[in-house]
Amino acid sequence: MAAKEQETKLVIITGMSGAGKTVAVQSFEDLGYYCVDNLPPALLPKFLELMRDASNNIHRVALVMDLRGREFFDSLFEALDKLGKEQWLEEHILFLDADDQSLVSRYKETRRSHPLAQEGLPLEGIEQERRILDELRGRAQNIINTTNLKPKELREKIVKKYGGNGQEIFSVHFASFGFKYGLPIDSDLVFDVRFLPNPHYVEHMRPLTGLNEEVSSYVFKWSDTQIFLEKVSDLLRFMLPQYKKEGKSQLVVAIGCTGGQHRSVAIAEHFAKQFSTNYITHVSHRDIDKRKGR
Repeated sequence: MAAKEQETKLVIITGMSGAGKTVAVQSFEDLGYYCVDNLPPALLPKFLELMRDASNNIHRVALVMDLRGREFFDSLFEALDKLGKEQWLEEHILFLDADDQSLVSRYKETRRSHPLAQEGLPLEGIEQERRILDELRGRAQNIINTTNLKPKELREKIVKKYGGNGQEIFSVHFASFGFKYGLPIDSDLVFDVRFLPNPHYVEHMRPLTGLNEEVSSYVFKWSDTQIFLEKVSDLLRFMLPQYKKEGKSQLVVAIGCTGGQHRSVAIAEHFAKQFSTNYITHVSHRDIDKRKGR
């Protein structure tokens, strides 16, 4: 198995149950890390072999290790000792903590029992877990206390620490679709452009799509289109910073016409290009090839 020349970053996410590991691993996913939730420490050496394989392109990995007993704890320390000898690997432990009162409150809100006190009081499990993890906490390179942090504030801390070079995680995805095939279930905002003149009724444009310059020119030449673009652009310029501030990592803006082939495609492309100067943008066309015969 060939070794990689490029250094690989490994972040081990651990800490108290209820302290925010789910939010943390989601944040690392948004940063482009390859994430594995609840990997047993005994499997870490085997996972390292896969990471070291030069045939894959995994260079940033985040592993959640949610310790449930002393045997897991001992296996983890044995694996950590081996990590320190790997020159190709940059290893980092992120430990999430919170005070007992906050953890108890979070368990009551979710109506879950603590994994170390299935039949007892949550506080009993918390105290036991804190004793087990005390030594691991001392080995962590980064400790984040989430007692007074909202989820979006925890995300901001992780992005600042692990994003690198001011990496941005908020992105806007403009998606075209055809109403005749149903609404996209993952859309956040939906705009209907079926009121605009339809290139489908121009015979030589019918087999083309909104990616074609002649079709897009036809769509954009109407005053109604220009008014629509101006008003929606103004709305998005106001809303996008609000979604970003709220902590959302991706906003899906769906643009729909009848078949998803002409008008919605051209307009989705327009918005993706327009807002790419200030945001990470993506564009997709769900139904562009669904017309019979294409």
